[in-house]
Amino acid sequence: MNRIAVVGGGAAGMMAAIAAGQAGADVTLLEGNEKLGKKIYITGKGRCNVTNAAQGADFLRNVSRNPRFLYSCFAAFSNEDLMRMMEDAGTPLKVERGGRVFPASDKASDITKALERLMRGCGVRIVLRAKVERIAPAGGGFDLQAAGRMMYFEKVILACGGASYPLTGSDGSGYALAKSLGHTVSALKPVLIPVVTKEDWCRDLQGLSLKNVRLTAKVGKKTLFDELGEMLFTHFGVSGPLVLSMSCAIAEVDLEKLTISIDMKPGLTREQLEARLLRDFEAHAKGKLGTVLDGLLPRSMTPVVARLAGAPAQTPVSQVSRPQREALLDALKALPVHAAGFRPLEEAIVTRGGVNVKEIDPKTMESKRVPGLYFAGEMMDVDALTGGFNLQAAFSMGHCAGKNAAKTDKEEA
Repeated sequence: MNRIAVVGGGAAGMMAAIAAGQAGADVTLLEGNEKLGKKIYITGKGRCNVTNAAQGADFLRNVSRNPRFLYSCFAAFSNEDLMRMMEDAGTPLKVERGGRVFPASDKASDITKALERLMRGCGVRIVLRAKVERIAPAGGGFDLQAAGRMMYFEKVILACGGASYPLTGSDGSGYALAKSLGHTVSALKPVLIPVVTKEDWCRDLQGLSLKNVRLTAKVGKKTLFDELGEMLFTHFGVSGPLVLSMSCAIAEVDLEKLTISIDMKPGLTREQLEARLLRDFEAHAKGKLGTVLDGLLPRSMTPVVARLAGAPAQTPVSQVSRPQREALLDALKALPVHAAGFRPLEEAIVTRGGVNVKEIDPKTMESKRVPGLYFAGEMMDVDALTGGFNLQAAFSMGHCAGKNAAKTDKEEA
């Protein structure tokens, strides 16, 4: 029987412990926090968007970084497998808009409790407040230093999380352990992160939420992102679902070369919008431009769009020139926003970068450099869009790592 240490009690670590325990291994999970799954508690705004119901290839299309690396482990433990496991563990689930899957109770704690029940059911020892400080190969296995004592294990699964939300324990310390064992760790970047803008008017609109708008990001003629949805103006720039998804597409580009635009009326072509504008002008021929724009936009945006078009909101409709009308159409169909940067890594939902996946066997999650060492979860250079895809990736990788780490030398041969 293999003695396995799982380092990290998040989604990937708990699933790795369950898979290894169910396969008959002697498993100890070491978690530095005072409780398990602290990051799970804040996912989905406290409801835990545990996975997404998208099928097969549709699911993997939502993986932004190194999707091919996930093919094998997702095939072996899919979203359907996870949902069945949660239901069998006494946690009913529900599917909402966009295929997002939540516990029926809307309580993230129910997911963590289910995982803990499953771990204890297969004999996993859970040790809290046991931050692993050192790992060193020894005697065909590994010596681990944690909580002031040394322990020996035949195999180790590193599932320490990324570097975002450090208060949850995802403080980047796992990368130092990976480096000490000879692995390459690429630069860490924030993704699924709000964007800081150069425009002051974005800050002026703080708190305004836009629905059913199209957000587009381009470098030259190349479109990096183009989606319909919701976004939000903040005290620093822009956020919301569209912006978070866009951040995955623009994380690697020179922001000075990036063009971002908001189509406020994606349901209308430019020609249709112009016809609508002319009708409104005719209907308010004796009124002000602001009155017309109030019928097209949230009221707080009217002065912004009017100013960008070079026609103040108080301009009489009868005095709006053709060039100003063209500028209004430009602003309504492609309102420009310029990115100055991103919010700090500590505020990112997910960390991009980390342990190089080329150094890990995607079929087993075992290190190609250190036999008996396995990886799972966000500490690897894999990330996905919002909607439950990142948690599922962590669960799939964790299950793969645990199942394969539990194999004895005879089984592996």
